[in-house]
Amino acid sequence: MSTLASLDFIPYLKDSGELPDQFLGKVGVYAIFDQAQKLQYIGYSRDVYLSLKQHLVRQPHLCYWIKVQMIDRPSRAILEEIRDRWIAENGSVPPGNRSEVAQWNQPIDVKHLMTPDEQTSYTSATDELAQTKILKQVARRVEAEILEVLQARGVQEDVRFNPKLKEAGLLDLK
Repeated sequence: MSTLASLDFIPYLKDSGELPDQFLGKVGVYAIFDQAQKLQYIGYSRDVYLSLKQHLVRQPHLCYWIKVQMIDRPSRAILEEIRDRWIAENGSVPPGNRSEVAQWNQPIDVKHLMTPDEQTSYTSATDELAQTKILKQVARRVEAEILEVLQARGVQEDVRFNPKLKEAGLLDLK
């Protein structure tokens, strides 16, 4: 098992604007760093590539560098042990593993991102169908904002959100 400090920083995006494809379908533990290489989050996954893509969509302003330790066989105990060692090695729990854990791991809840006008329309909607329609509109607006940020970063990944979740006011990759 490698220490976090012994691993090389890998750019979150290749020059082509794509995620490093060597992690596609790979099991491992990964650490995500911001532009200044300050640790933001440590996670583990059965498919590191898909997890990195999800985090990029949820926290594009914090995903600039990664360090990854892959393992051959999925073992939650081993993955958690590596993650916990890295956190201990860091000396403090990264923000994404404490107060901001939902922003890293849960679908984006657009209800918290409504404009005052959208909130008024939502609360004054006459029925559930009208509220669902408003939630979908807000989800589309937030989705467009996320895609704009990703485009500005030069991301060339195919990013598609689950259309069924938009009705509930949630954004998550399909």
